[in-house]
Amino acid sequence: MSVKFRGVIPPVPTLFDDREQFDEAAMGRLIDHLLTTEVDGLFFLGSAGEFAHMSDALRTQVMKFCIGHVAGRKPVLVGIAHSGTQATLAFGRLAQEYGADGVVVVNPWYNPLAEDYLFEHYRYIAENLPLPIVLYNFPGLTGQSIPVACIVRLAQTCPNIVGLKDTVDTLSHIREVIHAVKPVRPDFAVFAGYDEYLLGTLILGGDGAIPASANFAPELTCGIYRHWRQGEYDQANALQSRLSWIPALYGLDVPFYNVVKYALTQIGLEIPVHSLRPTGPLTEQRKGQIREALARSKII
Repeated sequence: MSVKFRGVIPPVPTLFDDREQFDEAAMGRLIDHLLTTEVDGLFFLGSAGEFAHMSDALRTQVMKFCIGHVAGRKPVLVGIAHSGTQATLAFGRLAQEYGADGVVVVNPWYNPLAEDYLFEHYRYIAENLPLPIVLYNFPGLTGQSIPVACIVRLAQTCPNIVGLKDTVDTLSHIREVIHAVKPVRPDFAVFAGYDEYLLGTLILGGDGAIPASANFAPELTCGIYRHWRQGEYDQANALQSRLSWIPALYGLDVPFYNVVKYALTQIGLEIPVHSLRPTGPLTEQRKGQIREALARSKII
């Protein structure tokens, strides 16, 4: 577990052609572009990566290609979540085989779990998978928040559970996690999931963010992190103000996959803007709204 995850890590979109086939050439271009930026790692098969709409075979294909294409140039996190414990572990073993530096695990969805069962889900995976594990709390999509007490218990019990992506639309929850877990596990990394909480998370003692905007606006997200580390707080605050125009984009199309892909085309990348069904193409009106937000944030 030599990799320390911190800073700004984009949840990378998965690229498809107009026949819903994984576009390896375009994906390679996107990865190569991201590797030229200041991002501190890459996260594949997260929410923005459309994992929930994929077959197991497609997830495996995407995982193997992306890890192989990065080829150790920056740390790689891979989402391995499944609705069952054994299936999650199976994806984790594939991630280990293919060379991932760590895995991200959102809690099981559909059936809510008693806290003891939720703890056991993660404990069992950590016991049987030596890779570093980042918990992923996204109650808006899973239907269940991972209790703070459970996070603390896992941090104390499982050395290879190394952090949390907290995608909860309130900074107070991130603060609650930081205050609870850092005293008992100072090296446990706490990441904001939402772009607008990056600077606030750092102020509270957190470790960074895993925001979709890091794909198309790394000059903002990575800039905030860099200025914060250098003690240049006015500059960090100015960039966070620019970044504040971005979150509204994600509500323009639900799910937001094509929003992120289209934003990438607006900064000059030649990539397809297609997603798996049932997601459809962006309307011209939505494209215009995306361009307007990017302009307001001075990205384009």
